[in-house]
Amino acid sequence: MGKDRILRGLLAQDMANFIAIDGREIVRAARETHGLSRVCSAALGRTLLCTAMMGAQLKNQEDRLSVIVKGGGPAGNIVCSTRLDGRDVRVKGYIENPALELPLAPNGKLDVSTAVGWFGELVVTRDLSLREPYVGHVPMVSGEIAEDFAQYFSVSEQQPSLVYLGVHVAAQDGRVLSAGGVIVQPLPNCPDTVLNDLQARAEGIGALAGMLESMPLEQAVAQLFADMDMRITDTQTPHYICDCSRERLERVLVSLGREELTDMIEKERQAELTCQFCNAKYAFDEAELKQLLKEAAEKSE
Repeated sequence: MGKDRILRGLLAQDMANFIAIDGREIVRAARETHGLSRVCSAALGRTLLCTAMMGAQLKNQEDRLSVIVKGGGPAGNIVCSTRLDGRDVRVKGYIENPALELPLAPNGKLDVSTAVGWFGELVVTRDLSLREPYVGHVPMVSGEIAEDFAQYFSVSEQQPSLVYLGVHVAAQDGRVLSAGGVIVQPLPNCPDTVLNDLQARAEGIGALAGMLESMPLEQAVAQLFADMDMRITDTQTPHYICDCSRERLERVLVSLGREELTDMIEKERQAELTCQFCNAKYAFDEAELKQLLKEAAEKSE
């Protein structure tokens, strides 16, 4: 259905706002980058969708937002990060055990909850270029990702939210067929009639990923919020892009300090670092490590 996009808008005479995403291409890119199984495509994909929607709300180019899902399940931790790039939204992520596959859940769907687990916490870090980043921690509630983000918005941001995140994959080969998400949040003084209307639409909103297989996001959202005075206020484009670089990895090595760098030089005489977000490899020979050691020594003086 074309390139990914994020829509932002208002409902019910501006009594609630919403963000919706068609993120099939970012989930496809993640699957190809990490060799994701079907269940891990769904788990990482859902997290990427919500992270991208949250990234769309950032105000400045320097702002960063990261998410860590520590569910305690066999898929391991999920880590995602996002920032603005002009009008676009950049997002990246990884899951610790990308090849994990599980039998289908009793309801016939991918068993994301068991893969992710619900025994740990969801951590959201907002680095808004202030003195200290804001870090919010909430206990996991289901491992289904959407419910866990809803818990985060309610507890950590005091903002009740309806959250849907869905990824459809082909049963035969794991291809990503569609991926979509919605966050709906009532604004102050939102009447109960609007809240009840939104709650009544929750099941219909859960069909979004399937709708995106045959129609554009704008049409799907218009159907989901029919008769709710919906108006779109902004459109953005999300991309799966890693912004790692050799310079950034050099800073990581310098941050290790003189003792660890010296040990690395004496024992290994080289270093190879792999970016977990895109699997790019960066090799440093002995001469380069010695130069970084010199920089680390100067920093510590």
